[in-house]
Amino acid sequence: MTIQPFKRISVIGLGYIGLPTAAMFASRKVEVIGVDVNSRTVDTINRGGIHIVEPDLDMIVHASVHEGYLRATLEPEPAEAFLIAVPTPFKGDDHEPDLHYIESAAKTIAPVLCAGNLVVLESTSPVGATEAMAGWLAQARPDLSFPQDAGETSDIRIAHCPERVLPGKVMQELISNDRVIGGMTRRCSERAAELYGTFVTGECVIATGPRVAEMAKLTENSFRDVNIAFANELSMICDRLDMDVWELIRLANRHPRVNILQPGPGVGGHCIAVDPWFIVASAPAEARLIAMAREVNDAKPGWVLEKVRAAIGAHLSQNPDRTAREVTVAIYGLAFKPDIDDLRESPALDIARRIAAEHVGPLRIVEPNVTTLPEGLGAGVLCDLTEIRAEVHVMLVDHKDFKNAPRPDGQIVDARGVWKDAH
Repeated sequence: MTIQPFKRISVIGLGYIGLPTAAMFASRKVEVIGVDVNSRTVDTINRGGIHIVEPDLDMIVHASVHEGYLRATLEPEPAEAFLIAVPTPFKGDDHEPDLHYIESAAKTIAPVLCAGNLVVLESTSPVGATEAMAGWLAQARPDLSFPQDAGETSDIRIAHCPERVLPGKVMQELISNDRVIGGMTRRCSERAAELYGTFVTGECVIATGPRVAEMAKLTENSFRDVNIAFANELSMICDRLDMDVWELIRLANRHPRVNILQPGPGVGGHCIAVDPWFIVASAPAEARLIAMAREVNDAKPGWVLEKVRAAIGAHLSQNPDRTAREVTVAIYGLAFKPDIDDLRESPALDIARRIAAEHVGPLRIVEPNVTTLPEGLGAGVLCDLTEIRAEVHVMLVDHKDFKNAPRPDGQIVDARGVWKDAH
């Protein structure tokens, strides 16, 4: 049978994953319609600009828009394939997965679906989300058949293919990384593999179904979360025992089968800080280690905050003629990882906001990847690295701009080991 190439693709959600994915298809001379609920995002893209920071993305979007292969809109249009890349947050504080963005996206594209279309859920999702999406589509379009009822003969193909990219290297990893594809039927998987074969040079590995594909992504990030929790717990133990955790890890990693990760102020980003809870929600009695790792990492910002309080107290103790209102605290980094502007689930931002809420003195913030401060930082002032004059220095993100800067004078709270001689 002759494989019909995809001529028009629609990407629903033009954020940190959706826009790079849309741009990658467009760079292969495929017409791409990007859909987003934010009119400012749509306008920016249609001018050939981008609203996020990601190396090389700006050039590809600019070229694709001006060559006519990429266009953004607020309303979906007919296409041959639809990729859903929307957020999957929690409901409240109990970490229950919230699928309302996926449900909304499904109901939004349902009116323009036609027989032969492929719908792929890219959003990292709890187990069963792809099947739930298929159910919402079927409810909205009873005139079409779907895999859960019609199997291989369905009008619409449904699959899950989670993104597996590292912010800062998205454009390279979209191409080179293997993709895990879980279709609701074998034909669904094969059609999705054909879609990603448009630009992926890595292997498109077909799972036995969407649930396995969903679980694979959650497992990858939970594995990393558990390892980071081990490193973070070591940092707290070393602090109690008056040891340098970075020296300890460096020495332990000389063992040929040991590779301990580096500690930090917590865990951020939409994936590692979120995905393990999806597994816990699916099997709470069994996922004990995964849940404990999440608790360790979620508690680390509070531990760092205690160190900041102690540093302020130490300065006041050494300078009894001063008050807290006269103590300037400098915060280095707000993003969830180095050298990007992504603040999602960032422990650094959480710590900065908590400092701003309780510290009565000046607050100076150095974040080279943003031009304006996010909400919740009170009277905090965004500063250049060379402008900082402070009594307490809090290193939260090891941006490349910070690594070669000299160790500042004053009290040091270094959650990333940039100023190792301060320990």
